[in-house]
Amino acid sequence: MQRIRRALTDLRRGEPVHLDNGPASVIILALEMFQSSVLPTLDGMTRRTPRLVLRDHRARAVGLDIGDEQDLAFPCHDPGLLADPVGLGLGDELPDALADHAERALTAERAGLALARSGGLLPALVSLPVDTGSGLLEAAINEMEILSVTPRAVADFTRMAHEPPVRVSEAQVPLEPSESARFVVYREADGLHEHVAVLIGDPAQWPAAPSLRLHSACLTGDLFGSLRCDCGEQLRNAVAMIREDGGGVLLYLAQEGRGIGLANKLRAYGLQDTGLDTVDADQRLGFGPDERRYESAAAILRDLGLTRIRLVTNNPEKIAALEAAGIGIEGRSAVHGLMNPHNQRYLTAKADRAGHWLDAVITDSASR
Repeated sequence: MQRIRRALTDLRRGEPVHLDNGPASVIILALEMFQSSVLPTLDGMTRRTPRLVLRDHRARAVGLDIGDEQDLAFPCHDPGLLADPVGLGLGDELPDALADHAERALTAERAGLALARSGGLLPALVSLPVDTGSGLLEAAINEMEILSVTPRAVADFTRMAHEPPVRVSEAQVPLEPSESARFVVYREADGLHEHVAVLIGDPAQWPAAPSLRLHSACLTGDLFGSLRCDCGEQLRNAVAMIREDGGGVLLYLAQEGRGIGLANKLRAYGLQDTGLDTVDADQRLGFGPDERRYESAAAILRDLGLTRIRLVTNNPEKIAALEAAGIGIEGRSAVHGLMNPHNQRYLTAKADRAGHWLDAVITDSASR
C-alpha cells in the first residue's frame, strides 16, 4: 500500500503516475495540477494525444447523454483546452472539440479517478495512453522517476476505507454545553482520515438507546461561523440536546463538504455564486449529491458498545445507512440552525433535492 500512498502524493504535487494495465496502460496527471509543459517530458513514453477523463456526474451535468456510472474520456488534441480545470465544461456544454469524441473511460483511467478522489483532488484527469514498448518509460519506472501502480492495487487500497477504524487516543475535554465530555480519536485503516467520538455525559448513566449525532466536519461553519450553512449551529445545538437527553455520542466525521473535501467545497461555493444550487454545483465538479459513507461511523459505534441509538438528524439517508449497518434506530430528534439570507438557498436545496426534513425551519423563516 506504500506505493499507492506515494501515488496519491505524486498526483497532489502534479507529478505523473503510471497505471499498469497491460496494453491499456496510461500515464495520468491530476487535471487541477496540469501544466502542458509537462508533456514534452513524456515524449517517447506515450502515444501523445492527451485524454480528458471525467466522472459520469460531471459529464451528465454538462448535458452529455450517458449511461449510469459511465465515466468518460475525451481525446484532446489542444492541451490549451485543459488550462481551466474547474471552469472546463462548466458552461452549458463541453467544447465541441471534446464532446464530439466522447469514449468510455479505460479501466486504468477509472482507477485514476478513484485515486484522485482518495487524495481530495478534483475527480478529473489528463490521461496519456502509453507506448508499451517504450524503453524510456521502463527506465523512468525502474529509476522511480515515474511511479507505477496497478488498478487492482488501487481497488485494494480504496476497499480499506470500509475496514473498521482504529482507536488511537482519548482524553477528557470539558465543553461549554457539557462539562462531562470525553474525546476518542479513531484513525481510518488507510491512514488518511481521523474521526472523533465525543462521549457526552457518563456512559454508565446513558439511556438504553443513547442519543447520537453524526456530524460531518465543516471548517467554515463549525470554526468560523459561516452564514452559508447551518453546520456550526447544528453542532453546538446537538451537544446541548444530547446532554439534555441523558448523554450519548457526537461523531465528528472527517467528511468535509458532504465528502468532497475543503478545496472542492470552496470550488462549489464559487459555482453557487454563479447561480447553481449546492447539489448542481457538486455535480458540475464531478461529485454525486452526497459522497459521504457511514461504515466507519457504524464500526465506531460498535467499538463503543452501541447497537441501539436515538438519532439526532434531519437526514433520512443517515437513518437508512445506520440501519443497513445493523444499528437499531429507536427514534429521531430534529436539530436545526437558523435560516438567513446567505443559507436560504442551501437549506431549501437540501430539503427539495435531498429530502432533508427542514420544513419547520423553512416555515419559520417564511413566517417572519
